[in-house]
Amino acid sequence: MSKSGKSMGRRVVGPLAAGLLVGVLALGVPGIALADEVETLRRQMGELNGQMQQLQEKLEALEQKETEKTEEMESRLSKAEFHAAVDRVNLGVELRTRAESIHYESLLGPSPALVNGFFAPAPAGFNGATLAQIRGAMGQMTANNMVPPPSEGDVDNDIIYTNRFRLDLSSKVNDKLSFGGRLAAYKVFGDSTGIRFYNGGMGDVTFDGNTAGLPHGDTIRLERAFFNYKGDMGPVPVSFSLGRRPSTFGAPLEYRNYSNEDGSPLAHIINWQFDGASLNFGLEDVTGIPGATFKLCYGVGFESGWGNSYSLSAAQSDVDDVHMLGVISHLFDNGLTNAVFSYAHAWDVTDGFTGMTVMPFTVTRADKDADGESEYYFSPNSGGFVSRVEPTTNIGDWDAASLLIRHNLSEMFADIDVFLSASWTHTNPSGVSENPFYEIMGQGLLSSNGDLQSRDGYSIYAGAIFPMPLNGRLGLEYNWGSQYWFNFTGAEDSLVGSKLAVRGQVVEAYYHQPIIGKNFFLTLGGQYYDYEYTGSGNPLGKPVKIDDATGLDAMNALIDKVWLGYLSATVRF
Repeated sequence: MSKSGKSMGRRVVGPLAAGLLVGVLALGVPGIALADEVETLRRQMGELNGQMQQLQEKLEALEQKETEKTEEMESRLSKAEFHAAVDRVNLGVELRTRAESIHYESLLGPSPALVNGFFAPAPAGFNGATLAQIRGAMGQMTANNMVPPPSEGDVDNDIIYTNRFRLDLSSKVNDKLSFGGRLAAYKVFGDSTGIRFYNGGMGDVTFDGNTAGLPHGDTIRLERAFFNYKGDMGPVPVSFSLGRRPSTFGAPLEYRNYSNEDGSPLAHIINWQFDGASLNFGLEDVTGIPGATFKLCYGVGFESGWGNSYSLSAAQSDVDDVHMLGVISHLFDNGLTNAVFSYAHAWDVTDGFTGMTVMPFTVTRADKDADGESEYYFSPNSGGFVSRVEPTTNIGDWDAASLLIRHNLSEMFADIDVFLSASWTHTNPSGVSENPFYEIMGQGLLSSNGDLQSRDGYSIYAGAIFPMPLNGRLGLEYNWGSQYWFNFTGAEDSLVGSKLAVRGQVVEAYYHQPIIGKNFFLTLGGQYYDYEYTGSGNPLGKPVKIDDATGLDAMNALIDKVWLGYLSATVRF
């Protein structure tokens, strides 16, 4: 029994017994009656003592439960304090399993006669010929309409499955410092090599800019990792960030991905992984414009002095790094209407990026002879050997600008989201690629045959997303690109190729059906690509009309039209 229980018993029983005895003495009855009364009182006192014992036991039980609850609460609080101190990284998981059916119509490829000409010895073929001889022969064939037409046919991949896994990491160290990151793996069912056969597209090479955006086997990739430090410059909030940038899947791709805005550059001109820094200024308070911000961005697209064949070679040390500087500004954002402007400039764009692929054939250039001429040799890659490729030349500068306007019609009509993005690109070539294959055709930045001219490209991207029964969302999107349109969107997660890089037009429809909100949902969609010009998404070579393409233009596969359907299930938490 606790001390408090015993004390309470003495306080109750003692006074009660004394009172009863005083009452008996005060009665003054005869002895027999008095004896009976005393016996009765003794019995009552025994019963009262039993009741008091029961009360004391109940009190002790209550005190024990109270002690146990207190100890349990203290234990829980200690664990919570421990987790708050130790668990500083929040994790988020996304797994998308997708099935696609892809159908290419009028796919163009090189004619066997032209391909064999590269492997036949000179002078009948090109193998062992000099650059002047090869270019001269190609010029004569073109002038005399002797270039064989490309081969043509349909290609179907009736069903292909993919898994895309993402692990998001975030941490708020304090009110000024935070961290963000994402690890990703994206693979095709039944393929873990991560190395693709080269068909002329930027997505056919595994390189730094697209490792997490396209299927590259079962390897976990570092898509982004950066810190963000916040402060104030007078009345202006300022934040500085450094690391591997959140530069993929930016606005307005959140509609078709059924997600929140996932990257800072506008996806119409940049969907590309790179490392760099940003400096952001919050201008809402000083300008009075809702949501106004201004961000300076810097990135490195290619490092020439590390890991390449010429990195420690004075003979080819003139291949420079690729640097990019940009601006991202939210011009207005009141929750319903949002306007964003972005501009980017890249110096010394190269004729490729260091990476891995399987080349259809290899081209080697012999040392120059006494007359300054080199012979070129061609060998088919019949064994499917993996090649390490790297840039050889800086081919020019690139500029791009984009204006995106988004609006929700809920106040006027219904919960309908609409967006319109208008973009411009400009290329300023500075030289012809020294890669032997591109060199023989005189290809540079959107140029061929050594004809280096500045070019302007244009693109429109628009969409509308409608509410549907059972909280579903129906999206319709359209984009168009001109002949000289060129952006850096090689990380777009498309098995065909970036739709926003297309020189031509793409129509897409999709339906999102939530099962458990945005934590678990199904998506059914389809796309139709109609390419009008060659080389979409590739900086090398002058784009020509698909209808006018010759066998030389189709040395790598050319897509004319392709349609696909897809169904995916996504879990996100």
